[in-house]
Amino acid sequence: MRQIVLDTETTGLSAENGDRIIEIGCVELVARKLTGNNRHFYLNPERDSHEDALKVHGISNEFLKDKPKFVAVADELLEYLQDAEIIIHNAPFDVSFLNKELELIGKPPIKHCVAKVTDSLMMAKEMFPGKRNSLDALCDRLEVDNSGRTLHGALLDAELLADVYINLTRGQNSLVMEVSGNAQEGDNTPQVDLSTFELPLLAANDQEIAEHEKLLGDIDKASKGKTVWRALAA
Repeated sequence: MRQIVLDTETTGLSAENGDRIIEIGCVELVARKLTGNNRHFYLNPERDSHEDALKVHGISNEFLKDKPKFVAVADELLEYLQDAEIIIHNAPFDVSFLNKELELIGKPPIKHCVAKVTDSLMMAKEMFPGKRNSLDALCDRLEVDNSGRTLHGALLDAELLADVYINLTRGQNSLVMEVSGNAQEGDNTPQVDLSTFELPLLAANDQEIAEHEKLLGDIDKASKGKTVWRALAA
């Protein structure tokens, strides 16, 4: 599966109220590996950024004046995204802006171009309920180096999110191990199917059981007592 991690910067918070995209960053993953086939666009939004937005991304109105408008890069962007799974942190926000830009130039919504949109924020909330799940918080939690992120930038944020996503989804692959670490899609590299092996069952020790119970308690506390296992136990 070809995946594109995507991020945008905008003039403000509401596409419906006239805010526009000023920057798009895209990072490609193939077989969960970075390919380096990335895309990065600065765009002239034909309006000034709100003061609060400017504090977030630091991209001046003057800098954007000679940059292309969205319509000039739309075809290249859509061709690049075609049939890929798009991974976005807080996807409804970015998708609403992409759809508005496409609407303004008479093109259909982004869902007609891509195979799937995955919201990494929703994934993180399911994995870490009750905790902060901003990109910075996830970088800290998953040990992704974000020391170079002083301001938001679409390409840098997409690169960080790609690392975060890979860490979030570790262990979701099937039980198949490549014999060679250099296998490419479509080659004849032999694989070992681990499902044919009888795996030993290791029981948890007392310390592991206690840590597990503590984790369940923390999750139950974060959900204000609404966890299914507590309800069933009662």
